[in-house]
Amino acid sequence: MQFKSHALAGVIECIPTKFFDERGHFYESYNQNLFSANGISENFVQDNYSFSTPGVLRGLHFQKDPHAQGKLVRCMTGKVMDVIVDLRKSSATFGQHASFILDADQGNMLYVPPGFAHGFIALEETIFVYKCTDFWNKAAESGLRWNDPQLGIQWGDIQPIVSEKDQILPLFDPNETIFQ
Repeated sequence: MQFKSHALAGVIECIPTKFFDERGHFYESYNQNLFSANGISENFVQDNYSFSTPGVLRGLHFQKDPHAQGKLVRCMTGKVMDVIVDLRKSSATFGQHASFILDADQGNMLYVPPGFAHGFIALEETIFVYKCTDFWNKAAESGLRWNDPQLGIQWGDIQPIVSEKDQILPLFDPNETIFQ
């Protein structure tokens, strides 16, 4: 497996080594020792699953401290454009975002540390799964509006399908401290 660090500190793309033969293919999607040796030593306590049709946009979500979640995200089927926003006030990349194409055929995953907002848009019919470092906590649940002009995220040419809940999330406030 390859582990690629990103300009946003702590973010790591994980690309598995696939083994192919006449039956199909095999790859190891998670190995605690290997991940730990490459900077991802968190204890994952919850797995989440979502199914999305093309154009569904979910996010930008996060949980506030003390229930902030790190996430290891990937597509079981399909393809998404995955977006993260650094909300760590002490980070040199505070307020910056990055996007990644996560593709079930490639099997690539993204580790998103605590302190980031996270969202994705389904480019195909997609089953999206993620491991979390803390349990979901309703009181800690929060997010940012997906189309906040201050963030300037380019979601592509797809007309997004966004939940009512995500349409009314607050805009990014650079003066607010969500995470240290």
